[in-house]
Amino acid sequence: MRRIILATLVISLAPVSASQAKPAPPPPIHERPTDLVAADLGIPEQVFIDCFSGVSPEASHDPSVAQQHANKAILLPCLQAENPSITNEKLDSVMDKYRPEGPMPKP
Repeated sequence: MRRIILATLVISLAPVSASQAKPAPPPPIHERPTDLVAADLGIPEQVFIDCFSGVSPEASHDPSVAQQHANKAILLPCLQAENPSITNEKLDSVMDKYRPEGPMPKP
């Protein structure tokens, strides 16, 4: 009987221990430090991560102009809902600042 009670106690405490562990920091979005990008845009990091989740980045880091516009049409309004002062130019500047392969070529 003691073993059953002890096993029940151990099993019931396992989720508590797991829930108390620190969550892993979110991975950088395409090698960009999400915390720094968000700080430069004046928004919480999680807002940037959530907004960027709807974007379809080009794996080759060379998106077409149409893909750039499509991604921007998703990202910019989402970010502006949190901080209306974010302009297209500001977003481009910040994203270029943290783009590992360097600034996006202008079409």
